[in-house]
Amino acid sequence: MDVTPFVENLRRALAASAAVADPETRAAVENLTTALDSAVRLTLIDALSAAADEVTRELAPGSVEVRIRNREPEFVVTPPPAADVFTSPFPPMPPGPPSPPAPPEPPLPPGEAGTARVTLRLPESLKGRIEEAAGQEGVSVNAWLVRAVSAALSETPRTPRPPSTGKRISGWVH
Repeated sequence: MDVTPFVENLRRALAASAAVADPETRAAVENLTTALDSAVRLTLIDALSAAADEVTRELAPGSVEVRIRNREPEFVVTPPPAADVFTSPFPPMPPGPPSPPAPPEPPLPPGEAGTARVTLRLPESLKGRIEEAAGQEGVSVNAWLVRAVSAALSETPRTPRPPSTGKRISGWVH
């Protein structure tokens, strides 16, 4: 979403308000609006983020995220799972017995304190593929990445590396 038109509208409104003032005041207002450009953009992005949070609360289990790309906000919408749109011409069946409760989450291993935050830098193309895969599974990118890492660690036998001595040898052998 390009916020430039909104920033320009604010700049024009301030200039119109200053039009009745003397030339020095008009020049000061022009200088201020130029200096405030970044602050106005950041305030607009904050407002959009707050709106996205509010929409997310109403849309749960779907979500709306605001991401910044090339200094402009971008919305990423994860819709809630689609409801069954099939309507049967037959009357509904009476409800069966209640399903058993879901098994509880396994306890955390000793020493685990819950969650940790990690910054991960990805090539843009890989990030897009991850977002697409997560969307197809109906989960967040974070949940998808946690599953992928967990699966990779549980499937790959880990062979310890020999300890490094800190010395490297290079050259040619004949």
